[in-house]
Amino acid sequence: MAEAPKKVIVIEDEQILGDILLRKLRSEGYDAEWEINGEKGLERIRASHPDLVLLDIVMPKKDGYEVLTEMHGDEVLKKIPVVVISNSGQPVEVERILALGAKDYIIKAQFSPEEVMDKVKRYLKDSAAVRPEEKEAKQKLMRGLKILIVEDDPFLASLSRKRLEQEGFATRVASDGEQGLKAIADETPDLILLDIIMPVMNGFDALKKMKADEKMKNIPVIIFSNLGQEHEIEEGKQLGADDFLVKARFTLREVVEKIEEVLKRKGKL
Repeated sequence: MAEAPKKVIVIEDEQILGDILLRKLRSEGYDAEWEINGEKGLERIRASHPDLVLLDIVMPKKDGYEVLTEMHGDEVLKKIPVVVISNSGQPVEVERILALGAKDYIIKAQFSPEEVMDKVKRYLKDSAAVRPEEKEAKQKLMRGLKILIVEDDPFLASLSRKRLEQEGFATRVASDGEQGLKAIADETPDLILLDIIMPVMNGFDALKKMKADEKMKNIPVIIFSNLGQEHEIEEGKQLGADDFLVKARFTLREVVEKIEEVLKRKGKL
């Protein structure tokens, strides 16, 4: 017997966008429904227990924050993956969205229907494929691994640390390259997530010093930076970075996936 299609609920008050998302989801074979405000959306979620929710923030009757708050307070509903589609990407809004249990967010002005579908497929695959006992086993595996985050933006450093610790990693934070080198000397991490533009000592200079030090040179390094020009990426790789991620192009979930990929490549996982 064929497997029933995954159910997705779109909660969006913009008529054109809601219609686009509904048609795109149905064309991809999902059982999709659309509600135009948060109040109706919550009623639909409670009635049908979807596999995933696409949620706007600014809506009449109940906004997206209220929907997330009610879902987060319900033992059954909080397990449903939510991807927020928002007009704003301000750090304070993103932090609030993630704190309320959303898996990811997309900024309306920058998204395409294809990007939405990529995220839908990723989170539906994860929710279907990873059983609780598998997730717990994975977290136990990560628990012995140490990640050093070298980042001068306190908000992003805090957000990254929280996300990595949710996966089971032990983390530390340094706010510039010089502090990063001291932290490495105190305790060798299994991987370094390294910003480039920082005060005191930038990431490229810190990377040069790491690779010139016998005790540090073999530690995997992933550059996570706002820089993204080809020559900057090439410079990072020539200096010995294992990978280079541009902040604006990657979600924290994708950063975690890249960390796992590099650790596996280095035989640490």
